[in-house]
Amino acid sequence: MTRPDTRLVEQIRAQLAESGEDPTPERVAAALRSSGRLYGDRTVLALVDALHRETVGAGPLEGLVRSAGVTDVLVNGPDEVYVDRGEGLERTDVRFTDDAAVRRLAQRLAGIGGRRLDDASPYVDVRLPDGTRMHAVLAPIARPGTAVSLRVPARRSFGLAELCRGAPDEILDLLRRVVAARVAFLVTGGTGSGKTTLLAAMLSEVGASERIVLVEDASELRPRHPHVVALEARTANAEGAGAVVLRDLVRQALRMRPDRLVVGEVRGAEVVEMLAALNTGHEGGCGTLHANAPRDVPARVEALATAAGLARAAAHSQLAAALDVVVHVARAPDGRRRVAQIAIVAALDGRTVSCTPAVAVSAEGTVTRFPALDRLDHLLTGGRAT
Repeated sequence: MTRPDTRLVEQIRAQLAESGEDPTPERVAAALRSSGRLYGDRTVLALVDALHRETVGAGPLEGLVRSAGVTDVLVNGPDEVYVDRGEGLERTDVRFTDDAAVRRLAQRLAGIGGRRLDDASPYVDVRLPDGTRMHAVLAPIARPGTAVSLRVPARRSFGLAELCRGAPDEILDLLRRVVAARVAFLVTGGTGSGKTTLLAAMLSEVGASERIVLVEDASELRPRHPHVVALEARTANAEGAGAVVLRDLVRQALRMRPDRLVVGEVRGAEVVEMLAALNTGHEGGCGTLHANAPRDVPARVEALATAAGLARAAAHSQLAAALDVVVHVARAPDGRRRVAQIAIVAALDGRTVSCTPAVAVSAEGTVTRFPALDRLDHLLTGGRAT
């Protein structure tokens, strides 16, 4: 269908907005007749389609959001729209009429999520009713135009064997043993590396008799498990009230008899409660953490914990007692995700914690074993890392 003239779309939009009417074919045709010009059915239908897409779902992005395999939809102004299907970013042929159209879409989606987006509050991070996470920054703060980032929730859950198809059997076996041994672990990696997907797959290996309590900033984890209870944080509304933070939800989760306490993403003060929880008999707890490599995990946790008021020595002491294993995921230049390293956590001198690699996997699938693999094996057969 031919895209209608931008000025005509704006004219009809303004007329319908003034009367508060929906863009039905009859109303669009009536608005065209009132302008004193005659248009054929093709133009009327094109206008209806253009106006309808701006008022339903994700507008021009709806088809991309609903496409199989899409994890992210990124908008850089009106002329650049990208998707990620797990193989790196791909530019699409979707276009907006102008930046005002991108702005309207972002503001409408923010409003659906109960948030404000305007010149006085030019950026927003909100979860939409279907679980999609939207972040937007208005132009001119964002260049080359209003920037919209949509993180699309997984349409289905993966089992660990399915997710690790093509990975070395040794790595799949170690991941299963980490879950079975009920050691505390973190899945680490960069943004979009697949941390949440891997964690959900590992949780699918938890025994059916166990109760999993998830605590998340935005609901993303969907493990294949019969007994899952999820708690989700909530941002403040347009009046600045009603916020429910992750730190409070971790405390609530501890009162819900969890066999496995899971913090979907540790990014702030909730790290203190998580460390405390893992030190109070809650074996098998886990979560995700942004980190460039396992060796950076102690420093990352230290920074979060000290910012929350925990002393550096206390942060390392709690970390050494609470955490056993780090599973690091990485993303290759071609977009493929893989388990890149499994490391163990131990105190070096009784005060400082380090992460020592046990196994590493190259982009080609080659497994490198380190001396710490013996310590990991000991840990997974009932011992503790020392």
